[in-house]
Amino acid sequence: MGLSKVTNLTEIAHAKINLALHVRNCRADGYHALETLFAFAEDGDELTVSAADTLSLTIAGRFANGLTSGPDNLILRAATAMQSSFGIKAGAALHLDKRLPIAAGIGGGSADASAAIRLLILHWGIEAEADQLHAIAARLGADVPACLLSQTCFGSGIGDELAVVVDAGLAGRPILMVNPLVPCPTGPVFSAWDGVDRGALNARDWMAGRNDLQKPAVLLVPIIADVLTALADTRAILTRMSGSGATCFALFEDENSRDEAAISICGAHPDWWLSSTVLRD
Repeated sequence: MGLSKVTNLTEIAHAKINLALHVRNCRADGYHALETLFAFAEDGDELTVSAADTLSLTIAGRFANGLTSGPDNLILRAATAMQSSFGIKAGAALHLDKRLPIAAGIGGGSADASAAIRLLILHWGIEAEADQLHAIAARLGADVPACLLSQTCFGSGIGDELAVVVDAGLAGRPILMVNPLVPCPTGPVFSAWDGVDRGALNARDWMAGRNDLQKPAVLLVPIIADVLTALADTRAILTRMSGSGATCFALFEDENSRDEAAISICGAHPDWWLSSTVLRD
């Protein structure tokens, strides 16, 4: 396998949204058994690659501060795993435009790692089976396999056992994501979950579902409640927190309703992060 002749390829690390997230129990290995419906926004971080003799990563963008470009970065870990798995000798110069908040419940590093995998498949001209890529992604993190697909899917296990949901009716659905720019680390939120199994998630009736991490996240980061209240005071058809927070989202019937909500919330809370976008299929 040689280097692709195409250079300066770009891939979007699509923001991940947990439309519903049911925590079923705490497993013996310390992980939590989950059921979730993953959806993905058209927008996200942007990753670019160009030819190089060694692996490297540079980071810029609004949320670049606080990220390191060393070997522990998930992007470089993904690139190293791809090299090792497919016997790649060439390097790659990767550049991340970090547009999504950090520790925000919308994929973050998992989305970036998955974008690196997709990008390097093209850049290095790799022919890979889906199960090979899934195995690489799963070793990087529980959300990475879903982010690698970046399409509507039902997740179980620790979120890495996936079933694509066809005809979900979500493609093009207007969504507004809002984050108060207060970090909400995943570990403490899971630790604050009360341990009560409130039942299974029906992937076809996810609007009737819930996010079991929303209550503990609000207890740890109370401003999340303010975000949810602001979103509820719009023409949204559904408002909920994504993942372990602090990003919350609202779904709308049309883009005008979404944009009106964005203008109103931005005016009232100019220090919050907002993304007006649509869902992918």
